[in-house]
Formats: sequence, structure tokens, C-alpha cells
Amino acid sequence: MNALKIITTLAGTALSALVLSSTAQAAEIRMSWWGGESRHVATQKAIAACGAKHGHTVKGEFTGFDGYLEKLTTQMAGRTEADIVQVNWPWLPLFSRDGTGFADLRTLKGVDLSNWTDADLTAGSMNGVLQGLPASTTGRVFFFNTTTFDKAGVPIPTTWEEFFAATKTTKEKLGKDYYTFNAVKETAHLLTILAVVQKTGKDMVNPQTKRVAWTPDELAEGISFLGKLVETGAIRSQKEEAGDGNVNLFEKPAWAEGKIAGSYEWDSTYSKYADPLKDGQVLKPAAMLKMAGAVTEGVYRKPSMVFSVSKNSKDPEAAAQILNCLLNEPEGVDALGTSRGLPASKAAAARLGQEGEPEVRAANAIVMAASGPVVSPFNEHPEIRSAFIDTLEEYAYGQIGAAGAAEQIIDTVNDVLAEFD
Repeated sequence: MNALKIITTLAGTALSALVLSSTAQAAEIRMSWWGGESRHVATQKAIAACGAKHGHTVKGEFTGFDGYLEKLTTQMAGRTEADIVQVNWPWLPLFSRDGTGFADLRTLKGVDLSNWTDADLTAGSMNGVLQGLPASTTGRVFFFNTTTFDKAGVPIPTTWEEFFAATKTTKEKLGKDYYTFNAVKETAHLLTILAVVQKTGKDMVNPQTKRVAWTPDELAEGISFLGKLVETGAIRSQKEEAGDGNVNLFEKPAWAEGKIAGSYEWDSTYSKYADPLKDGQVLKPAAMLKMAGAVTEGVYRKPSMVFSVSKNSKDPEAAAQILNCLLNEPEGVDALGTSRGLPASKAAAARLGQEGEPEVRAANAIVMAASGPVVSPFNEHPEIRSAFIDTLEEYAYGQIGAAGAAEQIIDTVNDVLAEFD
């Protein structure tokens, strides 16, 4: 056999070995998520493209949001969860209180973590262990109906002092049935948090003590602020809202007509509130309103959701490859687009450029630029949120004062936090 034949034979053998090696490394990966039809379609395209690129088969398991937590809880208990799991950020303490619920993403070679900020990685960590990568970063922002404010002859407020002055003028000029704001249940809860955080600069949970960081007096002042919104006619009371059946804001005729002229909502939900408005009504995101003496804007900024890799995965590196493709590589990024909001990954954000609704981008820019402490996922723990909202309702009905409500909330929250010691 001459030299050329030997080289050709060896090359062919090496190529065959490489193909066999690649085939042997191919994996079957499951991925679970919740969402609507548009997200389902985009994600199925993305996992197909990423699977083809990396030589893996990826099976999607998707549902709506309702029931997803219950299903995931059952799977986690039985160790049958998918290899890649979409997890609501507030659920991380439920599934990984000590940082061992999912695979440690820092140990997986397939994910390029340099595409996330340190703040993003901290938000996705439990007990210092990286348990989830944020798909996008979201936050609460003010939306105001500029048409209503123009009609009343007042500018969009930039401080709470200006807001209360605008409320007074709007009611005088347009009528008592006009309201400059909305705050019901979850929004009332987060608005109270905003008031306390602006004054104290502290998130509800002290990261060192793992207990409530606020004093009863500080929280009582925040609750009283919610009461002031009712007293000045800026918002309807919880009692009035309950009497009407607690209708969603975007379903209210008063909202569509501009008779409710503002709210405090997630930046990514702009369309949900803008679309129902009647012709001629214009909704715009606005900069954070600040209180006199505020030490921070108090932005409530968090991962909208995270992607985790199962610690029970038979091939976590293959799962990491697919996850990296979905969030960082062109094939996944192009297919997913903004189906989960404006991406947190630097690579994805750069590739998508100005894709997405201009108003959503403007709202997200406000959220990303605003100041505030790191938000604990315990703010949205189901028991804590329920206790907060229920107590605020008692306050709205006059069954408890601001001071008593504050003590009741703090005691309940600390009891829940103690379960995670």
C-alpha cells in the first residue's frame, strides 16, 4: 500500500470514528414550558433548530400557566421533570431552597454565562448556586393615558406630589368618576412595597437575616400611602372593586374610555392594556414616580422566568448545549424572538436589535435604568403574597388599622421565611 492510500485509509477511518462518536453523543432531551400559542410555536421552532444543530432530539412539553406549578411540583417530587425546565422565578425557593434542586449551571460547559450580568446570575442563584438563567428581565412600570391627562390640562406627573395635584385637577375638570390610577390585589401589594422601598432603600427580605427587613412603622407608612390613594380619589377602594367583582383592569369599560388613566404594571404587558383602549386614547410608559425624601426609585426588577437544567438529567451537558443555543446562538434566538420578552442574554439582545414593540422597549428601558435593591423571590411566595393581599383587604374594609396590618403582615411573612431556615 503506497503512502497516499495509507493516508486516505487513515483519514477515512478517523472520519468514520468521528461520525460514530458524534452519533453516540446524540441525546434525547425533554423541555417543558408554559405560555400561549405564539410562545408554543416559537419555542417548537427553536428546539427543532437547536436540536438539528447539535445533533440532539428535543421533545417539547408545553401547557398554559394554570396547572403548570402543580404539574412541575409532582414531577420534581418524583424526579421525572424534563431535562430543561422553564421555572417561574418566585418558585426557585420552593424547588431549590438550598441550591440543590436543579443542576449547578456553573459546572456545565455548554452554557456561555458571560452573556448575563452579575445581577442576572445572582437573581438566578439560590444559596450562591446558579439554578436558573433568566430568559428576560421584567419589572413594574407606570403606564399613563396621555389623552386623559391632556384633556384635563395637566402634565404626566414625575413625582407623587405632582400626581396628587394632577388627580385633584382631573377630578375638578373631568368629573368625580375619573381616576388617575388603579391598584387592586397584586398591584396594591406591589405599590405598597414600592412606597416602603422608596423611603427605606430596603427590599422586604433582609438577605443576611432571612427575615423582614422593614420595621412595623415603615410598613405601616406604606400601607397608609395606599389609603391616601383612596382618600384623594386617585383609585377606587378595594371594597368598591370587590363589589364590582374584581374585574381585570384591561376588561373595564372605564379603562377603555380613559376614565381610569394610569396603572403600575409589568413592562412586558403593555399591549394587554393598550389594545383595549378606544380610538384616540394613547397609553405611554412613564418614569418612576418618587416620593419626597426617597432614597431610591424602588424599581421592582426581576427575571420574568428562568431556565433550569434538571439534576436528574441523564445528559446534562446535552441539555446545556440546547439551552445555550436557545438563549445565545442565532438559531435559537431568531426562532424565539421576543416570545418571552426582551432577552436578558447580551448575545440575543444584540442580535434582535430593535425587534419588539417600541413602547415595550421604552418601558423595559425605564425598568433597567431605575435604581432599587435586589428583589427577593420571597416577595412573590404564594403564602406571603396571599397574606399581604388579604391583610390589605382587611385594611380597606376598615377591619384593621395600618399599624395592626403591618404587624400582622410582618409576623406572617417571618413565619413563612422561618420554614426555609
